[in-house]
Amino acid sequence: MAVISVIQVFLQGMPVLYVTHDEDDGGWQFLTGDVVSVSQAFVVALREMIEHDPSLAVLADLPLGWHASRVDKDAKWERGPIE
Repeated sequence: MAVISVIQVFLQGMPVLYVTHDEDDGGWQFLTGDVVSVSQAFVVALREMIEHDPSLAVLADLPLGWHASRVDKDAKWERGPIE
């Protein structure tokens, strides 16, 4: 499965702090929580995201239309509907 992430995660080593499971198309986005531009986005395999950060696996049951966020890479994920 292809998902969206940003270059800051893979090339700059920033942690994933914000994840969405989009209701409209079922897509996943793995972001830093900072504002990013489309030019910083890229498509990557979900498997690669999990290999890069195994803590993402706990979000597999995140419902469509929800997001998860955390304050740092060691913090617990907080979940809620996308507003």
